Amino acid sequence: MKDYFFLAFNNLRRRKLRSWLTMIGIFIGIAAVVALMSLGQGLQNAINEQFEQLGSDKIIIMSGVFAPPGSITTESLILTNKDLEFIKNIRGVKDAVGYISKYGQTNFKDESKIIFVGGIDPEDAEFWNEFGFFYMEEGKEFKKGEKFKVVVGNNHAYKNVWDSPVRLRNTIEIEGYEFKVVGVMEKTGDPNDDNALYIPKETLREIFEIPEEESMIMVKTAQGFEPTNVAEEIERKLRRFRGEKEGEETFNVQTSEQLLETFSNIFGVVQAVLVGIAGISLLVGGIGIMNTMYTSVLERTKEIGTMKAVGAKNSDILLIFLFESGLLGLVGGMIGIGIGIGLSKSAEYIASVALGTNLLQADTGISLIGGALMFSFLIGAMSGVFPAMQAAKLKPADALRYE
Repeated sequence: MKDYFFLAFNNLRRRKLRSWLTMIGIFIGIAAVVALMSLGQGLQNAINEQFEQLGSDKIIIMSGVFAPPGSITTESLILTNKDLEFIKNIRGVKDAVGYISKYGQTNFKDESKIIFVGGIDPEDAEFWNEFGFFYMEEGKEFKKGEKFKVVVGNNHAYKNVWDSPVRLRNTIEIEGYEFKVVGVMEKTGDPNDDNALYIPKETLREIFEIPEEESMIMVKTAQGFEPTNVAEEIERKLRRFRGEKEGEETFNVQTSEQLLETFSNIFGVVQAVLVGIAGISLLVGGIGIMNTMYTSVLERTKEIGTMKAVGAKNSDILLIFLFESGLLGLVGGMIGIGIGIGLSKSAEYIASVALGTNLLQADTGISLIGGALMFSFLIGAMSGVFPAMQAAKLKPADALRYE
């Protein structure tokens, strides 16, 4: 086996330029696959962590109509505080809180922007803190009875959302109303949360003139109750309460585990499509290896005849050429893995610095690297099967007379 390896290595070394050109398709494809899979797995891991923090006992109720947060205005489609109070009384529900979100015209000093504004009831702060959403880095949460107070996302103070960083006791104008900054939230890693502003829910209702709307309702199930069963009960009773038919609901009820499964399925499909596209490069690379190996068989016909004349078997010739093509794939794979890891780590760094999110992380585990190496070797070896068979079938006399 050592002899096969050194013969293959020496043959490739004698044809350096051709070998490098042949490997281009392989390492481009492997680099793309490794980068996409590492980023996809890293993102999946980050989302899993978020849902673990959320807890398996949570149920989320949202409008069933797909639209940006706060953009649904038709009364029959929105969730309301009446729905919230009704849900609180359903068996198996320990607690339920509502959350409102809108995009608002916001001014700070001489700048004006459209900013995501969330409305939270001060009494629900402890509920949100259970999964690390409303922790303060500076200042304090707004209290019950406080009206025009605002807590800013971390990026307002540290990531240049504005030309000047927002500090405690600054004033921010939202929809023409002045709010005093009382707190800065801890960084969550989600740009939407870190760029948002949070004000008391009733104040948000007043300035946006939405006396009953709830953008989302979060439920915590009571101990001893299965969240899936409670979710089904909520869906059934809320459908009857809103006077809607089964299958025509204008709301959506999902447990945190169901949401995680939905995200996982979506990521799986997207990742499969992207890896499939990257796989085209591997196909092209495999064809390049096959073409190179066929050329090599023609160039070395006399050499093959000589080896057979001195006792080389068909299996020896076959293995020499398979090792050679496999080595092309393996070296291309090693280079591709290095490039792919570099690309994924660069994307992670850019996301962290430029976008302020730690959700995009590169997961470069041993299984990914080992799998990529094995795959690249197999691609190379499989591409060399037919040329190797052709070389093995050559008759010594014909090969020695070949010009």
